[in-house]
Amino acid sequence: MMSRGVGNKKTNMQLITVHLPKPLVEGLERLVELGHYPSRSEAIRVAIRDLLRKELYARREKAGLMTGV
Repeated sequence: MMSRGVGNKKTNMQLITVHLPKPLVEGLERLVELGHYPSRSEAIRVAIRDLLRKELYARREKAGLMTGV
C-alpha cells in the first residue's frame, strides 16, 4: 500500500493505492450509480470509518467499561 499527501492541505487527505477484486469495484460503482455516494472514494471512506468505529473505538469503550475507566 502506497501513501502520499494530496495537494489540498485543508482536507489533510492521504492518497493510498488499494487493489480490490473486480466484484467489489463493481459494487462500489453501483452504489455511486444509485446515488448512495457521490464517488467511490467517498463510499470507501465511509466503509473504513465504520470499520474503525466498530473494530477500534467500540472495543476501546468496552475495555474501558470492563476496567472501570
